[in-house]
Amino acid sequence: MSSLTGLVDSGRMAADWAAALEPVDDQVAAMGRFLRDEEAAGRGYQPGAERIFRAFERPLADVRVLVVGQDPYPNPSHPIGLSFAVERHVWPLPPSLLNIYVELRDDLGIVPPRHGDLSAWADQGVMLLNRSLTVRPGDSNSHQGKGWEAVTERAITALAERGGPCVAILWGSHAKNLKPLLGSIPWVESVHPSPLSARRGFFGSKPFSQVNRLLEEQGAAPVDWTLPAYDDVPPR
Repeated sequence: MSSLTGLVDSGRMAADWAAALEPVDDQVAAMGRFLRDEEAAGRGYQPGAERIFRAFERPLADVRVLVVGQDPYPNPSHPIGLSFAVERHVWPLPPSLLNIYVELRDDLGIVPPRHGDLSAWADQGVMLLNRSLTVRPGDSNSHQGKGWEAVTERAITALAERGGPCVAILWGSHAKNLKPLLGSIPWVESVHPSPLSARRGFFGSKPFSQVNRLLEEQGAAPVDWTLPAYDDVPPR
């Protein structure tokens, strides 16, 4: 049984994504060995194994927006397997996510929630994909260059092969470097929402309204970027 078949059987990957990622099945298996070695060495990794491929749980056929991040948050217990998102209990929110919420409010007038769970976006076909799917706790970019890039680049290529309606959001240089893989998929871009760069072109870039306009131009419905106020979010 291939690594991808096991992910489908366990409900951690949609079947059409497994078919699309078949060319990198050996690399997925190699990353599994790498993570087991990390754990055996006491270094650990996050998110947990059940969430590593969370961006692939929803079908490839349903993806209409691709948001590319760099790697999961290094803070222990923060990442949930979706780029820029965190567990609902996390407070304060990561600075990059806070800046995304500021731009969401300024762009569309949406009042952001007091949590960082972006699952509702994923449920609408927004693929929140990190270039590296794991990280060592407390050590940003620690799994960069270890092999995840081949898997996520294949995923982006598969989206390009499928075609629209789809729009990519490219924040920062790491994401912008992926333009050659996008084929005919249009994109919106700016600097990264990090506090180090947000005031140099992220604020005021209006990515959410731009994405909806590009989707509508392709005959697709716009995304409702509103995020729910969940009952289980602790009071702030």
